[in-house]
Amino acid sequence: MKLFRGFSKQFEPGRQRHRSKPGSLRPSKQAGIPPTRFSSEYANRLWLQVSQAARLGQDWLCPPARRRKSSFSSTCAYPRAYALLAVLTLTSVIGYRFYNEPQLAVGTVAPQTLRAPENATVLDSKSTEEKRMAARLGALPVLMIDPAVNQRIYQSIQRLLDEGDALRQMAGPFPYISTGTLSTATQSYLRQTSKAEWESIVAAVESTASRLPLSSTPATSSGREPSSRSAQQLAILELQNQRRSMSKEDFSALKRVIVRARQNYAIALAELSNTPEAGASLYSPAVLQLSDTEWLDTKVKIRRALERILTQGVAPGLPNSILKDAIRIQMGTDLPANTLPLASTLLISAIEPNLIQDPAQTRLQAEQVAQAVEPVMVTIRRGEVIVDQGDVITQEGFVLLDHFGLSQHGINWFGLTSFAALVSGGVAAFLLLERRFHPGFRRRDYVLVMLLVLSTPVLLAFGASTTTLPAVGLLVSTFYGSPLGATVAAFLSLALPLGMNVGSRHLFASSVSSLLGAVMAGRLRSREELALLGGAIGLTQGLVYLLLSLIVSGGSGIVWYTILMASLTQGLLGVAWSIVALGISPYLEQAFDLVTPIRLVELSNPNRPLLKRLAEEAPGTFQHTLFVSTLAEAAARELGCNVELVRAGTLYHDIGKMHDPLGFIENQMGGPNKHDSIDDPWVSASIIKKHVTEGEAMARRYRLPRAIRAFIPEHQGTMLVGYFFHEAQQRVKANPSLILREADFRYDGPIPQSRETGIVMLADSCEAALRSLKDATPKDALAMVNRILYARWQDNQLVDSGLERSEMPRIAEVFVQVWQQFNHQRIAYPKAIAAPKAPAAEVK
Repeated sequence: MKLFRGFSKQFEPGRQRHRSKPGSLRPSKQAGIPPTRFSSEYANRLWLQVSQAARLGQDWLCPPARRRKSSFSSTCAYPRAYALLAVLTLTSVIGYRFYNEPQLAVGTVAPQTLRAPENATVLDSKSTEEKRMAARLGALPVLMIDPAVNQRIYQSIQRLLDEGDALRQMAGPFPYISTGTLSTATQSYLRQTSKAEWESIVAAVESTASRLPLSSTPATSSGREPSSRSAQQLAILELQNQRRSMSKEDFSALKRVIVRARQNYAIALAELSNTPEAGASLYSPAVLQLSDTEWLDTKVKIRRALERILTQGVAPGLPNSILKDAIRIQMGTDLPANTLPLASTLLISAIEPNLIQDPAQTRLQAEQVAQAVEPVMVTIRRGEVIVDQGDVITQEGFVLLDHFGLSQHGINWFGLTSFAALVSGGVAAFLLLERRFHPGFRRRDYVLVMLLVLSTPVLLAFGASTTTLPAVGLLVSTFYGSPLGATVAAFLSLALPLGMNVGSRHLFASSVSSLLGAVMAGRLRSREELALLGGAIGLTQGLVYLLLSLIVSGGSGIVWYTILMASLTQGLLGVAWSIVALGISPYLEQAFDLVTPIRLVELSNPNRPLLKRLAEEAPGTFQHTLFVSTLAEAAARELGCNVELVRAGTLYHDIGKMHDPLGFIENQMGGPNKHDSIDDPWVSASIIKKHVTEGEAMARRYRLPRAIRAFIPEHQGTMLVGYFFHEAQQRVKANPSLILREADFRYDGPIPQSRETGIVMLADSCEAALRSLKDATPKDALAMVNRILYARWQDNQLVDSGLERSEMPRIAEVFVQVWQQFNHQRIAYPKAIAAPKAPAAEVK
């Protein structure tokens, strides 16, 4: 009885408010309702709610609508006890370092002079590990040759040599005449000399005088050096000798060969100067001056030098000057001087660093170097001073004090109290945000959040090198929204480094990635989006760890390699925890009866087994459900309610009609009415009412969430099955011996306990009436909807829903707008267009 009286008192302010509110539609004494009847019905309804709460195992007795408006103290039986339990649990688990903390730690001042009680040699594990870590970071990397780079270099040099072959092929073979006829120098000169000089040479050769002017133009006017005159004289002399020794026809043939060689050379020279490719620009006219033998020898030596250089390896960052010296040495001294610059240019353009770090060998060598570091041992003799009074305790001194048991381990009450205050602030912030953004937490919700929060320190306590922060941020945000998820992630990010020994870089990277996941996850509506977010979390964690490591360690050789590998590991850990969160979220949703936006979207899929059955077995009810869902969604969006919950709950609110589809007129499809053959309003009413109980049983069998199951009884509330009640009244008038009880024709309830179920009740009540309207005006439809809403309000169906009277006109307007969209005007097609066309054979 105390429980019942406490539950009744909770509703008393609401009852008084409705009684005193002017113009309220709620029945009262002024409305002519006997107080005794109203009190009796109200008490019965309260007792029904108490029974249902006990049966369903509710954590507290407030209905959902009340929980939205109430403070934490009114929704939880023992709020202070739960908050205190959370503070104690988090403080004891996360702040365990304060329980056995040395009073004389590194950096503290010694209260007195402390001496060694005996001889000892103690290992300083912390200093040893720091030195080994420094050795790992400072070890030189082990390099290896990258075959892919070598292959690319070989292909590049081959491409350049092929381009040189193409240019020389354009110029023709060289020498183009036997060297017994003309020397190589003369052939080179005659091929590249100007047209005027060539004509003067021919004129001089064909002259009968033994010595003719070599050129009518001074040599300096053509810009040639004096050596050019000597070459010209040598060419004339050799051609004159060939003219004396050859017949006229043979000498003419010789001149034609020279002219053809000059033409080919000019074409190759023009191609060389006009080719835009980078490879061709590496060549100069000097490549055309080489003989075929010299060019072949040059190519062989280039390939041989390249092979030796790549075998030795080219390190990243090698200056070009050193590379040029290496090429010069590898090419040898037997290569002509005019060929060396060309070979060096080709090799420098093709060669690139081919040495890369060998991860396995580098790691092995770094570990060998680290293990080679001698352990740091601290030695002291009996009676020697460990630390003088007033001195600051060093790491070496602390090792000795801790070894001799002089560090005074004990509970750090100040630190523990401060940490408990921090935890209390975090719990208080969470509760305030919970009331603001996600009111109505159940006990199981607090348990789930506590388990998720404790997973991080527990895992660290077992020596794990990773934290569950990314998974915790994702899960809390997905289940309860981004504000609560971000609050939990921020709290853990602040509390863990204070209460536990955690690596700062790893923790900071995990904290940033978890905050990103918490902020974004609450906005997502599919598992696919969460999977993409998991990739972003991993990328963020890896990048943040990389930046912090670069800031702390700098960047040289092995540091880069070590940092990159550690950053990649952190990124993979972030992705892995996101995958874990995605994998366990469906199980947590089932175990803790959660209705997340993603789960609601999945439940609203028409391919779900229960909805497919509804569409097949009761198609009329399914169509009715779709229209009700459209009405309810629009109203929920207008009032700022949970649209996803309204959509899913509406789709399942009438699944109980599948137990007897023909008992409901929307499934009769114009056939005989089953209730006409029954001819008993009491039996018909029981059939109609049974769709609620059958629906609840079916929802439990298909493991629907409790929030969805609530729509099944609450959308009918305790409404009257009006048609059959009226028919029963007529029969009682005709036969007074019959007993008529209104309770036999009312649904068992409960009435709507949330704004969402209240909206669905109103949409369900208005759906049939709106469908029946064909030629009515929007004004007429609005008046009819207002009458239906007024009737539901007058029948006390919305008293516990949290809906206000002022919201009823807004709901009615939204319903009419949706009705207008469904009954929009259509263009009347002419009969000639609408009628089917006659076959071509029938057209005369």
